[in-house]
Amino acid sequence: MKHLFTLTFFIAFGFGLNAQNTARITGNLQTNGNFFIRDSAIGAANLPQYDNQKFGAESWLALNYSNWGFDIGVRFDLFNNSNLLNPTGSFTDEGIGRWYVHKKIDKFDLSGGYLYDQIGSGIIFRAYEERTLMIDNALKGVKVGYEFNDNWKVKAFTGRQKRQFDTYGSVVRGGAVEGFIKPDSAKNFTLAPGAGVVARTYDKETVDRVVSEMSSYLYETDRTGVQYNTYAMTLYNTLTLGDFSWYVEGAYKTKDAIFNEFREHAALVGSDTIIIPGTLVNTDGYIAYTSIAYATKGLGITLEGKYTENFRFRTDPNQIGVQGQINFLPPIARQNTFRLPARFAPNTQELGEQGLQLDVRYALNKKISLGLNVSDIYNLDGQELYREIAPEFTFKKDRKWQALLGLQFLKYNIGVYQLKPDPEDTDDTLPWIKKGQENYVDAFTPYAEYLYKFTPRKSLRVEAQYLWTDDEFGSWVNALVEFGWAPHWLIYASDMYKISHDNADPEKTKYDGLHYPSVGVVYTHKANRFSLAFVKQVEGINCAGGICRLEPTFSGVRLNVSSSF
Repeated sequence: MKHLFTLTFFIAFGFGLNAQNTARITGNLQTNGNFFIRDSAIGAANLPQYDNQKFGAESWLALNYSNWGFDIGVRFDLFNNSNLLNPTGSFTDEGIGRWYVHKKIDKFDLSGGYLYDQIGSGIIFRAYEERTLMIDNALKGVKVGYEFNDNWKVKAFTGRQKRQFDTYGSVVRGGAVEGFIKPDSAKNFTLAPGAGVVARTYDKETVDRVVSEMSSYLYETDRTGVQYNTYAMTLYNTLTLGDFSWYVEGAYKTKDAIFNEFREHAALVGSDTIIIPGTLVNTDGYIAYTSIAYATKGLGITLEGKYTENFRFRTDPNQIGVQGQINFLPPIARQNTFRLPARFAPNTQELGEQGLQLDVRYALNKKISLGLNVSDIYNLDGQELYREIAPEFTFKKDRKWQALLGLQFLKYNIGVYQLKPDPEDTDDTLPWIKKGQENYVDAFTPYAEYLYKFTPRKSLRVEAQYLWTDDEFGSWVNALVEFGWAPHWLIYASDMYKISHDNADPEKTKYDGLHYPSVGVVYTHKANRFSLAFVKQVEGINCAGGICRLEPTFSGVRLNVSSSF
């Protein structure tokens, strides 16, 4: 009933204002339909969608209205047998996923409803949406902003974080002040400083649950306590000087009960003492992040660095993965776009990591350009988590064709990133999670892309990659052919093939000789896009901006519709 009332209010308000000449209505629709086809040979089985439901869908319909200085909007969300929330489960629900009202009055900026915003780079607070990962942590509340002048402004907000069609019990509040400084005597020199603070207050139900869980710990050293309020503070600044740009941010979080999956606790079950992976610990946190960029004609260099210690910040301490995140930690590795180089992607480690990333792009001339990306990430004890070295070479032949050649040298700690222990480690005296920390994937992946333009409207693109490794499931090859006929049509076909693994371990050889073909067609008309594809996809990591989740094997047909109006 409350959703119906909200929708009715916005429709009536919109039509009431529609008489004004300045009225503007916009909107967009996104729909995903998945038809599941069981294939036990590749592991596409024993899930609700394959065994019983056969179909799943997600849809978002948003309407936005502007008039009289007001911006208002409403979005209807629908999930039918969806595996976005839980990759191995099924979620069905529908309702108003978002509504908001925004008005600017002189120097004041007022907003209410479900709000998206962030402070600095998002290290202490970021409310945003990433549908492919089922992230929608909008803040349901109010925000007030004030502009002192053209260069300085302040904002404050309070509310509770969205949880599908409900909210978490904890209250989140905060604010920030940001400025812009350009000395009259200095050319090409500016500063953009800022400072922010966010506080989270647990509801009584969450505190009682955390206290109850900690009281079950057998040893006194594991009973770390909990407090209602936690505060996070940050300082940040962007300096520009000619061709240089330097962003730096440092943040501190007061003591907070956080979940540590890499630590165990002891519990008494009957008369037996057992060791259980995962412990709630009460600790403060720190993070420092910086990015230095230099850009001039033909040359671009970016160097990033990050140090993180216990900076998991949630509306509920038992929420991990993509659920309940108040903040966002910038990734320190590049996001690969080709299928096999992206197979082992590192998700940001909230409990602790330190790393560097260097990205260099240099154009020798109009035809030839070179690139190099290097990422190196360690935990706080100095153990290597991720290392990637990826040189690239691009050659353009007039406007007729271009080719890209690249190599990826990779070391990936699958024990930490996917909690997969080393199957060859048979020391049962070690906790399983510690064994998993020592499990690495060493891979070498050459990849290539070729684009040929028959005419300005017709083009052919070919991809090829070969992942060479003796670890995890072993080596793979992947190829894709894509024909584009602008402005409407795109047709593609691809195949990912598992090369036989020289190992007796059934976990490594179970996919030997299997093909994962995909074929699809995309039609685009103005701001409307329709795609239909038959897909077989191996289990793997899906990432966006350093936030990752493990997706199970997929077999079936996918229909996607996207429209803006």
